[in-house]
Amino acid sequence: MLRDYQQRTIDQLYYWFEAGNAGNPCLVLPTGAGKSHIVAALCKDAVQTWPETRILMLTHVKELIEQNAEKMRHHWPDAPLGIYSASVGRKDLGEPITFAGIQSVRKKAQQIGHIDLVLIDECHLVNHKDEGGYRGLLADLKAINPALRVVGLTATPYRLGHGYITDKPAIFDALIDPVRIEELIFKGYLATLRSKVTQTNLDITGVKKRGGEYIEAELQAAVNKADKNAKVVSEVIALAGERKAWLFFCAGVAHSEAIATELNAQGITAASITGETPKAERERLIEEFKAGKIRALTNANVLTTGFDYPDIDLIAMLRPTMSASLYMQMAGRGLRPKSHIDHCLVLDFAGVVATHGPITAVQPPKKAGEGNGEAPVKVCDSCGELVHLAARQCPACGAEFPEPERKPLKLCADDIMGLEGIEMPVRAWWWKKHTSRVSGKEMLAVTYYPDGLSDQAVTEYLPILHEGYAGHKALMQLLTMARHANADIDTSKDAWFASSLVLSLNESKAPEMVKYKRDGKFFRVMERRWNETS
Repeated sequence: MLRDYQQRTIDQLYYWFEAGNAGNPCLVLPTGAGKSHIVAALCKDAVQTWPETRILMLTHVKELIEQNAEKMRHHWPDAPLGIYSASVGRKDLGEPITFAGIQSVRKKAQQIGHIDLVLIDECHLVNHKDEGGYRGLLADLKAINPALRVVGLTATPYRLGHGYITDKPAIFDALIDPVRIEELIFKGYLATLRSKVTQTNLDITGVKKRGGEYIEAELQAAVNKADKNAKVVSEVIALAGERKAWLFFCAGVAHSEAIATELNAQGITAASITGETPKAERERLIEEFKAGKIRALTNANVLTTGFDYPDIDLIAMLRPTMSASLYMQMAGRGLRPKSHIDHCLVLDFAGVVATHGPITAVQPPKKAGEGNGEAPVKVCDSCGELVHLAARQCPACGAEFPEPERKPLKLCADDIMGLEGIEMPVRAWWWKKHTSRVSGKEMLAVTYYPDGLSDQAVTEYLPILHEGYAGHKALMQLLTMARHANADIDTSKDAWFASSLVLSLNESKAPEMVKYKRDGKFFRVMERRWNETS
């Protein structure tokens, strides 16, 4: 059985196609949402409903090929499934469903033949430009079948230096975002992360960038210092307590090996895994780590995508990066629910959290030529926890943050990236019923009209009839807004979409100010402020 949000994902994908949309959609699913289960159910439904369908599932690492194929067999033991991957040791073609490594099939479109649907896991790796292995194979397959459709799956729908993967030129035309990290944590499907500001910080002054990312040789030279390594390891040990499975992300091979050596020198059983580690040795070290024989693993660009061990309870980020995708991949290793603790501690020596923001509000990379913004995080003075800028209370120690100084009600044009939100004085608001083009479900929409007639109106949507976390959150928000607006509304579910509800809201008191920022092509209203004395 699929989880509710997994079925919702498939339903929204079908809604998107049924609405007559051309092009290729991308499913945005957080790490730990179970993409492989969704892929398996989608493949099974497509082949059983349309028996002539031929599907090619592409990814770039052996572990993901094996995971996806395993889940396919779990959902459908007799699935007509083939695997084509040199690293797996299989070269099967001709089955209705083929799981393949892009490196193995990039030049084999003619042998693959007619394909109706291509699914691409970790699709943010597909080049924006019409070049590279994925783009070449897709072009060749489309020449065989012009009606070919492509569906991407990723937790990070952006590329370093290019922005969102739907920004042209690109092969993806729309992002379908059926579930977010907050809902998965709310339902117990993911663990929370807690991050601490560290006393030791890695200095990368003068390290140059190439293609928007730090040059690895210069980065490693800057951070791999014996005295700094010793301080980092000492601080990790002091903060770790009884945590049992530590994962270190390092700036390069030499840095990973040096940190492992320092850990062992300070009494922590540790090993290093890099791209140079032989396959058999890597598998042995990972098994010993999972068995508790090794307490800490250090790595350089290896243990991200495709590596999952739920009981990781400490992550040390020692690798500064401008890549939001890499940041999410590193943080994602700690999101799985654990058998012994309810969260994973993230120690950020590299300033990665401050660069990219909280994982629930990661700022996508800017296009080439755009400047750098400041991520919306702050530090708790009591315990050092890194929290969202809007938080009023520290989630770790409970300390209250002082009320922020209220700015004059005006458009904050200096915040061009919208990281802190734009404040807009409100002249009036207007409520109406709205039907989602994606899900077909009814929801409420409210438009805030600004004081300045030339300024843009802002509309937000409240999916109060949606099931689960999203619907619960929207309903609580509606009730809060109605209370501030002195709206007399019927709280029975049968009355949510009666005309009297909308009429009552439209006759109520609008907020005097909203703070908002763009979220893709929509707006996210972060704050609504009423003059309670008027």
